[in-house]
Amino acid sequence: MGRTITKEEISTLEIEEFQGRIVLVNTIEEAETAVKYLSSFPRLGFDTETRPAYKKGCIFGVALIQLSTEDVCFLFRLNIIGFPDCLIQLLSDPGIRKIGLSLKDDFLSMSRRKKFTPQGFVDLQTIVPQYDIKDLSLQKVYALLFEKKISKSQRLSNWESEELTGAQQKYAALDAWACLKVYEKLMEGTER
Repeated sequence: MGRTITKEEISTLEIEEFQGRIVLVNTIEEAETAVKYLSSFPRLGFDTETRPAYKKGCIFGVALIQLSTEDVCFLFRLNIIGFPDCLIQLLSDPGIRKIGLSLKDDFLSMSRRKKFTPQGFVDLQTIVPQYDIKDLSLQKVYALLFEKKISKSQRLSNWESEELTGAQQKYAALDAWACLKVYEKLMEGTER
């Protein structure tokens, strides 16, 4: 049958917050420093944010790429710095696992900015069913595993804004970090 949770059950849970440091990456130099740091980790949480389009046929490229360790999340502002080669190298490195959810959409959004071959990615949607979890959304998987709620209130905000609000930054960091936490929880006691 598979474990599942309802929206009503989620609404009763305590809200999860990313307690780590959030680093905005607004220049190529900052991107190079961030990638050098992130490259020393075997696993990273991954997510992207794209400005929502409210007109038919209007499509935006990914505005933000989030990469998170246990205690720091870097927010790469692609709408400001473009898609730097150092970041593409990290996203193409098969030796570093990038854990995300519903990656097909992320890959499509990133390819609108620059073509490359993503490697080393783990899509949680392909592995959670092996753990008797029926739900595939990050919010529901996280709630089942940690009994905490991930707020989705910032999801449709403007990710291309000149300044990201504190709420946007926390939301973006939480999603990438939560992917890493879910993966680690699922892998407990198994070979990585």
